[in-house]
Amino acid sequence: MSLVGKVLSVLGLGGHGGCCGDGMQIKETGLKKVAIVGSPNVGKSVVFNRLTGARATVSNYPGTTVSISRGKARIDGQEFEVMDTPGMYSLLPITAEEGIARSVLLTEKPEVVLHVVDAKNLERMLPFTLQLIEAGLPVVLELNMTDEAEAAGIKVDARRLEEVLGIPVVATVATSGRGMDVLRRRLGEHAGNKSCAA
Repeated sequence: MSLVGKVLSVLGLGGHGGCCGDGMQIKETGLKKVAIVGSPNVGKSVVFNRLTGARATVSNYPGTTVSISRGKARIDGQEFEVMDTPGMYSLLPITAEEGIARSVLLTEKPEVVLHVVDAKNLERMLPFTLQLIEAGLPVVLELNMTDEAEAAGIKVDARRLEEVLGIPVVATVATSGRGMDVLRRRLGEHAGNKSCAA
C-alpha cells in the first residue's frame, strides 16, 4: 500500500471505507448526491450553477462558519442533490475548509464525486484526482476551462486520459455551457454504475 493509501486508511478513506465514513449525521434528502470538489478558481461554482440552475441554498456546515452550497439537478432523468464543497487541494487537509470538504465526502456518501480541474494546469491538479481514485471514491473528472487551455496551445486528449485513469473524463467550458450536456449524461451513468459500499 502506498503512503497516501496508508494515510487515507487512517483518515477513514479507502480500503473498506470506500465513499462511506463515520462522522456528523447530515439531514438526508433521499436523493442521490453529487459532491463537487476541486481547488479554488477552477470554476466549481459555475459548474454548480449550470447543473442546478443556480437554485441553491447556502448553509454553514454544522459547528463551523464554512458554507456549503446545495441545490437540485435533473441528471439523466433523475433528481440529484448537488453539493459545492469548499476549495481543497488534497484529502489530507491543512485548512478548516479542506477538512470540511473531506468531511462531506465521508459523511454524505455521494454517488459521484465530480473533481473539477483547470485544463491548463493538469500537472498540478491530477495528484488530487489520483488520491480520490485511490480512496475508492466514485470519481468523474471534469476538465474545465478547455477554451483557455486551447488558447494557450494546450491540447488534452480526454479519451486517452479516461483510459489511463479508468474513470469518466469530460472536457467542458462551464462559462459557456460547452460540454455540460455530456457531463450530465456521464454523471448519470456513473451514479447508476457506482454505489457506496455497505
